[in-house]
Amino acid sequence: MNPLSIVIITLNEENRIGRLLEDLTEQTFKNFEVIVVDSNSSDATCEVAQSFSASIPDLTVHKMDKQGVSLGRNTGASLAKHERLLFLDADVRLSPDFLTKALTQLNEKGLEVAGVYMGSKGLPVAHKLGYMTFNIGLFLTQFAFPTAVGACIFSTRRAHKDLLGFDENITLCEDCDYVKRASRTWRFRFLPMTFEFDPRRLEQDGFLRMGYTYLKANVRRFLFGEMRNNEMEYKFGHYSNQK
Repeated sequence: MNPLSIVIITLNEENRIGRLLEDLTEQTFKNFEVIVVDSNSSDATCEVAQSFSASIPDLTVHKMDKQGVSLGRNTGASLAKHERLLFLDADVRLSPDFLTKALTQLNEKGLEVAGVYMGSKGLPVAHKLGYMTFNIGLFLTQFAFPTAVGACIFSTRRAHKDLLGFDENITLCEDCDYVKRASRTWRFRFLPMTFEFDPRRLEQDGFLRMGYTYLKANVRRFLFGEMRNNEMEYKFGHYSNQK
């Protein structure tokens, strides 16, 4: 399998970035670089990430002057050395065989851009139901109006360049816009596997409120196009930094 560039965006994630980086040190697939792109955190996120330089030899920690999800992902892609890209959020957890399984499926299916479903291992029943409902929506929409979870998206440098990257003018659903545009040129599908996702977003916003927010956002996108003027007043990094 070809080497991989992993781009991780962060903003005040000192309590979580270490967990993800530890997961990466335990991967059965080892041929990858890690690029942590920080949105000018005010905590020790960069220091924690840099502390893994011994266990992840090909590690870059890049601190930006500005904040932004799409800006961070695009910056990481511009620093990447390898063709295959993986965009991750800092609150993701990966099983040791995640990269091996994902790369095998990407090669077998001939996919340039792909999403991954959210797992709910060890979470309460309410969370499991919420994640299952969300995953069903992801599965159904992938064939006509693709949506995605930006916390875990595979791409390639050539597809990313062709798409002109993530749209930095979109605050909410920039990940959905990315895969929707990708599906027009590059075949997009979800891989039949999961990654673990920190439940703080559900816990802080509430299942019903968060579900309504994303349903409303995607209906609005379907009817009126992408939101480039922060129509829903969504803020990057508004989740509390719980342990």
